[in-house]
Amino acid sequence: MPDDSPSKRGGFRAGAGRKKGSSAYGETTRAIRVPESLIPEVTTMLAIRKRQFETVKSCSADVLVPAPRLNAVKIPLFIGKVAAGFPSPADDYIEKTLDLNDLLIKKPAATFFVRAEGESMLGAGIHPNDILIVDRSLKPVPGKIVICALNGELTVKRLKKLGGEIVLAAENPVYPDIHIRENSELVIWGVVTNVIHAV
Repeated sequence: MPDDSPSKRGGFRAGAGRKKGSSAYGETTRAIRVPESLIPEVTTMLAIRKRQFETVKSCSADVLVPAPRLNAVKIPLFIGKVAAGFPSPADDYIEKTLDLNDLLIKKPAATFFVRAEGESMLGAGIHPNDILIVDRSLKPVPGKIVICALNGELTVKRLKKLGGEIVLAAENPVYPDIHIRENSELVIWGVVTNVIHAV
């Protein structure tokens, strides 16, 4: 005789399962299908994200920060340029107002901030603790400055191609260029579009 009583296994149970935001990445996760050819890149990216979350938890310092969608803040933009010589009294009127979000962030959904470390990119105007604005939607073509994960470590370098070889070039003669070998794991996260540098 079949048992018509409701099953006590499976289904939703209040309070069961992981709490929201308790994953190794500090936020909720979702199952997805990934093409087999992209599994190494996705695995590398997730490992970096996990380490960054652990770093943030341990030292309360943001490493990668998504660009927030901010309200427009219009700042006066003077029509005259600042000269290194004598100022012109005729240049004391405003041309228009300027919103820094429009100027610096073209695609908010594809943009993130990262803080620079080290002095390997001084020649490109990137100093320690500068904030780099990175656009993931831009194609990382040779000549661009990119944020990439090389063997699981984040770095910022100028992307170059010498013959058939990819090179991550420093902008400081004290630091050597990095030549990408066949066994290297390289994931390019995005192209640096602007640098926020305190003076």
